[in-house]
Amino acid sequence: MELHLISARLQRLHRDRILHQRSDDRIQRRPRLVTSRRRGGQAKQYFLGGQSPGEVTPDQGDLVIVNGSLKIESVSSRLYMSFQLTAETPRQSILYAKGPAGFFPSSPGFRLREHQSMTTTTINYNTGSQSVVKGSPHSKLRKTHGLLNMIGWGILIIIGAIVARHMKQWEPAWFYSHIAVQIIGFLLGLNGIICGLVLENRTNASNVSTHKALGITILVMGGLQVLALLARPDKESKYRKYWNWYHHNIGRAMIILAISNIFYGIHLAKAGSSWNAGYGSAVGILALAAIGLEVRKFLK
Repeated sequence: MELHLISARLQRLHRDRILHQRSDDRIQRRPRLVTSRRRGGQAKQYFLGGQSPGEVTPDQGDLVIVNGSLKIESVSSRLYMSFQLTAETPRQSILYAKGPAGFFPSSPGFRLREHQSMTTTTINYNTGSQSVVKGSPHSKLRKTHGLLNMIGWGILIIIGAIVARHMKQWEPAWFYSHIAVQIIGFLLGLNGIICGLVLENRTNASNVSTHKALGITILVMGGLQVLALLARPDKESKYRKYWNWYHHNIGRAMIILAISNIFYGIHLAKAGSSWNAGYGSAVGILALAAIGLEVRKFLK
């Protein structure tokens, strides 16, 4: 059995970071505590500079454990440990993570494997009490970012486009419905992108440049679509056909980019098959509805 201990404050005060393959969260400086099945164990500290094995360096980092203070005991399949750290400011957050059974890092590389489970606690040094933190430090912000973009850019914008294409027999209700749905989708997507920028700043994520660029491109295209409403020519205008071409094709391109970027974001966050299945089902239903309406329109 392997157990590694991460102690950190959730602030960007140092360059040491935690490697966690299920998120981009960066929690600073940690020793990794590894135990065998014998009574007792040993500790090894790693510098976690990124999410690839080459960026995880053993015997590096500046977290200091007082000599002789580390004690590890296994009693009735339960692991007990105590330690003392030397630090100017005590860190309130400690993350305990358990690695795969039967694996013990060995020389020369002392490579680590992805942990199977983890628990984060915060310690109040004034009272001596601690509380368990559910999920990663930024899990709520990450979920909010994903859901806002998914609903805004990835669902409502598509619904608004379907309304504009297939509901024109209900004049002028289709027009106001189209505008209302698109504006709500735009505002939700805008807030989702803001959440993403805040998340990137808090986690120092280094692998989201493409995802970020696509998101900003989608936001710009959405803004142009909103502004296009203000420059919409009358139906009798000779420029109306050019406006229609611009509005329709920018909208189609934006929808394609949004769907692609949402799935890419799910991949980056390693959110799991449930997110892929959930959003894929929503897109599938909308696609079937659009195809059915296209067939009905063609048969007429």
